[in-house]
Amino acid sequence: MGILNLTSNSFYDGGKYNNTEKILIQTKKMIDEGANIIDIGAQSSRPGSNEISEEEELNKIIPSLTEIRKHFPNVLISVDTYRANVAEESINNGADIINDISSGNLDNKMFSVIAKYKVPYIIMHMLGTPKNMQENPTYNNVVEEIINYFQQKIETLHDLGINNLIIDPGFGFGKTLENNYEILNNLEKFKCLKYPILVGVSRKSMIYKLLDTEANQALNGTSVINTIALTKGTDILRVHDIKEAVECIKIVNFAQNK
Repeated sequence: MGILNLTSNSFYDGGKYNNTEKILIQTKKMIDEGANIIDIGAQSSRPGSNEISEEEELNKIIPSLTEIRKHFPNVLISVDTYRANVAEESINNGADIINDISSGNLDNKMFSVIAKYKVPYIIMHMLGTPKNMQENPTYNNVVEEIINYFQQKIETLHDLGINNLIIDPGFGFGKTLENNYEILNNLEKFKCLKYPILVGVSRKSMIYKLLDTEANQALNGTSVINTIALTKGTDILRVHDIKEAVECIKIVNFAQNK
């Protein structure tokens, strides 16, 4: 899954893709390098970020989505939003997947939209909101608590007839550095949920803070963590750098005789 941020303030590539030409060039590059899914987002979820209005989110996502769908009819498009109206408009304009960092917690109409359209739905674990999630996150047992969170969400979604799910443990979303690595070290336990696992660690602070560097120097660390995640059963890597992620996948698959 290739990340396409339409935001002005994302932690790594905010403001980089601010017109149609740049968006289409980057989309083509990611597809050419091996991306199966393009994940479009207009709302920054970096720690401490403020939300944009629904109108602004729609004005950024829908024109870009329609252009990508027109030029690349065969690529899967995911839209990263926690708003039900944005999700519905996106689906009606060609989106295949909804990627919701809040798992419905920030908009109680989201589940109804997913139930109506039956699109694949990525549910992620996050404490609080992007604005406050890193204010002293605390767990007794981070892995058990997140698995329990997903079990409850899955039960609720099943009752609504929603079964096409993807699980994202939410690296960096309301977790300490130690929490993130405990989740990484126990990723295989999430297979008990019996849904595909998505991991998004690309250039995040759990890498560059540990290595005492910056996001633009965190590609090697990203590849290391992605490789560990793949060996523990991860199904989808959400990344900025497709070529390097594809290389990780090829090597792990070959080593594991897949």
